[in-house]
Amino acid sequence: MLVRSLESIVDTDRDVSGETWRSRRLLLKKDGMGFSMHDTILHAGTVTRMWYKNHLEAVYCIEGKAEIEELDNGTVHKIEPGVIYALDQHDRHELRVHETVRFVCVFNPPCTGRETHDADGAYPLLDD
Repeated sequence: MLVRSLESIVDTDRDVSGETWRSRRLLLKKDGMGFSMHDTILHAGTVTRMWYKNHLEAVYCIEGKAEIEELDNGTVHKIEPGVIYALDQHDRHELRVHETVRFVCVFNPPCTGRETHDADGAYPLLDD
């Protein structure tokens, strides 16, 4: 059994930040679960373009307000606590954050913990 607290990974190598986000990686590839799980914060007033062409991701909002645009068709969805979205088609998307949001994110295949967004907004596939 794995038991880990958010507090125990803050300011460790599992706590990764980018220009608009901070991702605390609770479960990683090396944990052997077949997926990774992240507690992620995106900052108010930011816009982040992403395209997880190498991963599927499910995102559950637990705090804040944002909107997500599907870049291939222009559809915009309101994001607030209790809303989940799943990037089941490797969807290109843009997240516009109105109030700092906090998400629980699940990735398949699992992330190693060293990933950051590339020029396309994607995470590369990395080995442990």
